[in-house]
Amino acid sequence: MSGAIKGNILTPAGWVHGGIEFDERVKVVDGAAANPAFNADDYIIPGFIDLHVHGGAGKDVMEGGGAVYAIAAMHARHGTTSMLATTMTAPPEDIDVALKAIGEAAASRRPGTARVLGAHLEGPYINSGKLGAQPNYARAATLEEVQRLAALAPLRLITVAPEIAGHLGLVRQLSDAGMRVQIGHTLGSYEDGVAALEHGAAGFTHLFNAMSGLHHREPGMVGAALAHAEYAELIPDLLHVHPGAIKVALRAIPRLYCVTDSTAATGMPDGEYMLGRHAVHKCMGGVRLPDGTLAGSTLTMDQALRNLVGLGLDLADASKRVSTHAADYLGLHERGRLAHGCYADLVVLDRDLKLKAVYIEGELCDLNDA
Repeated sequence: MSGAIKGNILTPAGWVHGGIEFDERVKVVDGAAANPAFNADDYIIPGFIDLHVHGGAGKDVMEGGGAVYAIAAMHARHGTTSMLATTMTAPPEDIDVALKAIGEAAASRRPGTARVLGAHLEGPYINSGKLGAQPNYARAATLEEVQRLAALAPLRLITVAPEIAGHLGLVRQLSDAGMRVQIGHTLGSYEDGVAALEHGAAGFTHLFNAMSGLHHREPGMVGAALAHAEYAELIPDLLHVHPGAIKVALRAIPRLYCVTDSTAATGMPDGEYMLGRHAVHKCMGGVRLPDGTLAGSTLTMDQALRNLVGLGLDLADASKRVSTHAADYLGLHERGRLAHGCYADLVVLDRDLKLKAVYIEGELCDLNDA
């Protein structure tokens, strides 16, 4: 397959007004440096990369089987070109089922679906006192168990609560083995967060949510992130985090990037859906447990981009936070940027930032597919 499109192209060096030619990878970006404000053409930017996806289209990652493909297809229609299928805290047998399906999807992309890069193991190595919407199957991690799970699917990210006994040493072992370890679902202190970063932890799971908050005498895990993090993920649905707090994080964390934390309810009407072993309810744009606790989101990455621009970010900066920074975080330097030799993962937006086209590894996706 091959393609060629024209417009305002966001390259690593800035905006170019011209054309981009590609097959599976970008072959040529041709044009002159330009300010898109001085023409009326479409925007062409890197495809979105979502490192925290639980579900969509009525399907949940924990179902296993073909659910991951259905989820990846729905998110592709909203501009996500690469993603991590994300597990819940659950009994071992449930996690095995999910990871086997993720492993199959990672090994073979189907047409019309986002590339599944692997798994984000969000549980079960979290603090039972900060479950958020996770079922209470939290437990301490062992290297042997993580190695067994890694044989089922590529474990690109692992969320841990560093204050759990034994976890600091494990963070070092996993980091040394090339896995990205994030801090999340934690009651840990500022000091626990700093220690985890010193042991190789590289980021924070849905910053502000399900972690000890910032107080001027007890900075908490949020304080550790704001003071020391290079990377952290954040859910910009404007429900999980107040716009003011998002602006704080944008100033403090150089490569803050966005995730959806999307659930089966994403792209679906209001009603009841499953999130792992929890029944959750979608209403008024949010997803909650019966007690009102936020339980993931219905956010899509194209809306995340629009929300960032609505908060005052310019489009080039917003694009990095829904694509490039996440790619760099995982060491995937052939994704998240439009340059010669990189994968032809790109989205075309009109002047109102609405999707017009999505290409995944050069393949044009059908945005109207059911």
